[in-house]
Amino acid sequence: MAMTPNTPVLIGVGQKVDHWDGRDIAAAPCPQSLMQQATMAALADTGASKTVRAAIDTVVVVRHFADSAPGMGPEGTGRCDKPPLGLARRLGLTPRRAVYSIVGGQSPQALVNEFAAAIHAGDASCVLLSGAEAIAAAKTAARAGLALDWNETIDGEMEDRGLGPMLLDRHELQNGVGAPILTYPLMEHALRARLGRSRAEHIAEMSALWAGFSQVAAANPYAQFPTAMEAAYLAAPSPSNYPVADPYLKWHVAQDAVNQGAALIMTSVGQAEAMGVPRAQWLFLHGSGEATDKPVTLRPDLSRSRAIDLALAGALESAGKRAADIAHFDIYSCFPVAVLLAAESLGIDWRSTPLTQTGGLPFSGGAGNNYSMHGIAAMAQTLRANPGSFGLVLANGGFLSKEAVGIYSTAPVADWQPVDHAPMQAALDAEAPAVRLSENCTGTIETYTVGYAKGTPARGVVIASTANGRVVARPAADGKDAALASLIDPARDPIGRRVTITHADCVNSFTVDA
Repeated sequence: MAMTPNTPVLIGVGQKVDHWDGRDIAAAPCPQSLMQQATMAALADTGASKTVRAAIDTVVVVRHFADSAPGMGPEGTGRCDKPPLGLARRLGLTPRRAVYSIVGGQSPQALVNEFAAAIHAGDASCVLLSGAEAIAAAKTAARAGLALDWNETIDGEMEDRGLGPMLLDRHELQNGVGAPILTYPLMEHALRARLGRSRAEHIAEMSALWAGFSQVAAANPYAQFPTAMEAAYLAAPSPSNYPVADPYLKWHVAQDAVNQGAALIMTSVGQAEAMGVPRAQWLFLHGSGEATDKPVTLRPDLSRSRAIDLALAGALESAGKRAADIAHFDIYSCFPVAVLLAAESLGIDWRSTPLTQTGGLPFSGGAGNNYSMHGIAAMAQTLRANPGSFGLVLANGGFLSKEAVGIYSTAPVADWQPVDHAPMQAALDAEAPAVRLSENCTGTIETYTVGYAKGTPARGVVIASTANGRVVARPAADGKDAALASLIDPARDPIGRRVTITHADCVNSFTVDA
């Protein structure tokens, strides 16, 4: 098939994992060293390392956790003030453009979508995408009493895209919705309620799903936690699998204590040919989709993700494919609900169709905003081993807030054109938000969670429905322990129970009726 010379193509992928044990501080990884090593692997993967290195004119780094929000990244280690330029300096590159992305796990795929269009338009010639986290090294060093110094000050200008828009609003934060570990359970319980499952039945479902993911991680040389785990272990509380937020135990959620880096190299068909990159390394982006949802509690149906639905549908349509045409998947897997909703949207059965190339965020590792770059790198290797087949990557940011999808294949693309994601977003924006109340009232629990601290219930939130709208509430201060205990009572499902809401000083407080 004839292709235009400006058709974008992925020509190199690389990954790095480090299991540093804390004994030799000189061997401790940092985000910059992990990106450097992953990039060296990606350059070697192109089969034309020297010429590709010389052609790189754009360096893009996915935002590190330490720069994403207060308290998200490691403390006391210092940081590189300009990560894209720091990476370029380590590699001896002199890019004309350096970009530091916004926050969010959608970033790796969204950046591939963006820079594929830039290459097609002639705005970039050869693009290096990279990202890394070394949170495990920071934690290991802290336990050993070692001081790490990651400080680097780099000259030059970079495009710092900042944090991006807020994904939760003031109303949610005031009423107990906040960290992902307290927000995803609300969608998880809402899903199980819609499916008519008991809490125990849904935990068994999540654990069976995750057992399969752990088996993939066990065979992944780049996994941080390459151990297969049985569903029975994953479903049962234990000292090594303790409750974190109902219904989740430790191994149900993304593990961010990783030392992992990944890199991708993109260019045009014409440039790839000029550089001598073997065609066996080429991978094409056949379709893409993107959508950003409303703040969580403004979404009308918490048991579904319209952003996932629209991004997946848009990607498939732009690629001219159906879900049945896709042979390989890597679905973002920070929490089970993300995978279960994507599988439902695609109409596929996760019991018979593997949905990860890496083992996912709990087992391969949750490398901050950069996980899906590992998913894309692993997908590239799978597709090269299965020429002509198609693979789909779904990257997720926030609270099922920001979705980016890519459909890949070694099969060439005739007359490649950028995908317009605006209609996908417009369809989502046109949907009316839920009505939220701030008033004294009674309601029925729609969903809930209880967060734990050192094995003890410590925080909670309920979302209740009334005839006039939805109420988001935290436990009343004078009855907090009793309220949390009622939410985790194994003899009675909180879904459908009545609650009394008291509103004061911009805060909704709940008590569970007898």
